[in-house]
Amino acid sequence: MPNTLYDALFSKHAGSGRPFLHLKDGSSISFADFLAMAARFAHVLKAHGVETGDRVAAQLQKSPEALAVFAACVQSGVVVLPLNTAYTADELDYFVGNAGAKLVLCDGAAYEPLRPVAASHGATLMTLNQDGSGSFAREAARQPAHFETVDRGPDDLAAFLYTSGTTGRSKGAMLTQDNLLSNAVTLKDYWGFSEDDVLLHALPIFHTHGLFVATNICLLAGSSMIFLPGFNADDVIANLPKATSMMGVPTFYTRLLDDRRFTGELVSHMRLFVSGSAPLLAETHIAFEQRTGHRILERYGMTETNMNTSNPLDGERRAGTVGFPLPGVELKVTSPETGEELPQGETGMIEVRGPNVFKGYWQMPEKTREELREDGFFITGDLGRVDERGYLHIVGRSKDLIISGGYNIYPKEVELLLDDIEGVLESAVIGVPHPDFGEGVVGVLVPEPGAAPDPDAVMGALQDKIARFKQPKRIFLLEELPRNAMGKVQKNALREQFSDCFAA
Repeated sequence: MPNTLYDALFSKHAGSGRPFLHLKDGSSISFADFLAMAARFAHVLKAHGVETGDRVAAQLQKSPEALAVFAACVQSGVVVLPLNTAYTADELDYFVGNAGAKLVLCDGAAYEPLRPVAASHGATLMTLNQDGSGSFAREAARQPAHFETVDRGPDDLAAFLYTSGTTGRSKGAMLTQDNLLSNAVTLKDYWGFSEDDVLLHALPIFHTHGLFVATNICLLAGSSMIFLPGFNADDVIANLPKATSMMGVPTFYTRLLDDRRFTGELVSHMRLFVSGSAPLLAETHIAFEQRTGHRILERYGMTETNMNTSNPLDGERRAGTVGFPLPGVELKVTSPETGEELPQGETGMIEVRGPNVFKGYWQMPEKTREELREDGFFITGDLGRVDERGYLHIVGRSKDLIISGGYNIYPKEVELLLDDIEGVLESAVIGVPHPDFGEGVVGVLVPEPGAAPDPDAVMGALQDKIARFKQPKRIFLLEELPRNAMGKVQKNALREQFSDCFAA
């Protein structure tokens, strides 16, 4: 039966003994064995009543098995919700409930905290550990290695990716099969991937970068991946000689530059380094080229669209820019006030349209109407300008979005928690330049009269409330927050005041 995404990415590899995943321990998994694993997983989904169009929430440590869950969902026509492994049980309660997940997959260590969450929403809870063990894997071992692929078309939903809102209420971006496939097809060609490539993959797979960009390109091209559990400088340096390409966030590249073993000779054979998910500092770009002779290729994407623009594979890769609109993607810069397109060179709101743009926000028609125009253009919320040579510059973000280490953080969610802490009158959360993470989260507090909150105690109070990447790395106290005549907090002034707080 036809299944747009499965047929393009997976079924063509049926029976192939070529290695797909090279693992840290030196072993490898062939395309055929990976597909057999996914088929067994699909049988387990069906056995637990997960039907076509149902949602499966997966908060899993990175592993071949976790990746096979994605393949199983595609093959069985199920919508997958990849969830950040740092999310707490309180945060997952919203995702599971909002999506109406039929099944929740988690690490064994999270089973007890998540059991009441799953029960409250009528979802089945099963475990799948990083070492491949767990109740889900045990059931799969008894299943056949073939599954009849479910019929799904290009407009059918393939995934929900949740992205925070400024009010703290997360939005489920609905991505179709064609959203994912069209972007992979474009990027495979634009970045020149083939079956001869070996991608060093140290990214998480609950994020669009590691799951839908890196993995889908490799599946489409028939490339193999060195599939590391995460970024570790020793592991990356040991495996770079076996790779032809690497995708990473800026932190990967700053950490490598800090290591004397990372030399031009080590990567002289490499074809391509790609960076994204957070701004790459120009000095990192320059230092990397001086050390290795390679110019990092920077690109621009988002949860709702996958990739929108890219510096060229052949041609000038300009530091501080994210290149040109990808083939098939239309981009314009508009006035945030009127929505009218601005002349080249002027700064405004970035809007994009193309087959990569998502279908809308799950059960949020009003938010969909606000951000997705009737003519198909998506209002990204990012501010930018296009220079005289057509390169896009990202110059800021509306709604004070912070991107730290490749993860989106909306200040309001953190501020609400800070404001609830004893002794805190009000708070403002900002992002300022950070040498490793692109931006670091900073909390600025105004104490209640007579109170003196301890910054360390404040940070400690947040540990079990929100994911670690959202927690402020520094806390400062002020007598009052700067405001304009209308009483609005001037976060630009705070960003300027604390801009060098992470400087060496």
